Amino acid sequence: MSKKVVIIGGHGNVSLRLTKLLTPTHRVKSVIRTLDYQDDIKDLSAEPVLLSLEDSPVIDFTTLFEGQDVVYFSAGAGGKGGEARTKKVDYEGALKVFDAIEGVQGPKPRLILVSAIDIRDSDKIPAHYNEQDIAISKRVRGAIPAYMHWKYEADKNLAKRDAFKWTILRPAGLTNNPGTGNAAIGRTHLGTIARDDVAKVLALLVDREDAAGLALDVVGGDTPIEASLDVAIKKGETDFLD
Repeated sequence: MSKKVVIIGGHGNVSLRLTKLLTPTHRVKSVIRTLDYQDDIKDLSAEPVLLSLEDSPVIDFTTLFEGQDVVYFSAGAGGKGGEARTKKVDYEGALKVFDAIEGVQGPKPRLILVSAIDIRDSDKIPAHYNEQDIAISKRVRGAIPAYMHWKYEADKNLAKRDAFKWTILRPAGLTNNPGTGNAAIGRTHLGTIARDDVAKVLALLVDREDAAGLALDVVGGDTPIEASLDVAIKKGETDFLD
């Protein structure tokens, strides 16, 4: 069934791949912060929408979300602008989208938020982590502490909301390798995953209302993505550790 979809952060590497997967079936509006990107969006048969997570008011996003079925949040500062901009985009921008969805009158769109694996309380090490996972986690947290902190604060904020349905996808380290069509989804070990495969998981989630309230880790693996996602959703075990 065709759905009306909005992608926040529409010109990101994962978002462009996602758009290409969605547009043959769904009506996609892609939010971009500069008109320099509009032709790339149109080339994928999506509609570009010029809005800024940093500067546009909440009401502009609420207006955009009226009548939509699914909103993807796949935006981020990408390490540009230091901690201040990371907070502005990855945290405050996310909350702006949450508030905007809550402001929609009538049926509210479902939110699919792209976060990252290992976003958690740094003092609480997940029980399923092995020594290699702990070492990887320590290295990444040392390299991008602001990103890890503000993503965690945004995820915590979302987890407390119940005015709309949401799902969090937590990909491992992203690569530009060709997608394999396989993944490990659920509580797993840290690693990497191709952006192609993350986009495929996100595209499948557009029809998975039964994933509401779940935070799902996704890492490169050996199981076909469709089967791995189905098992993870049926298991109903969230990977968000507060």
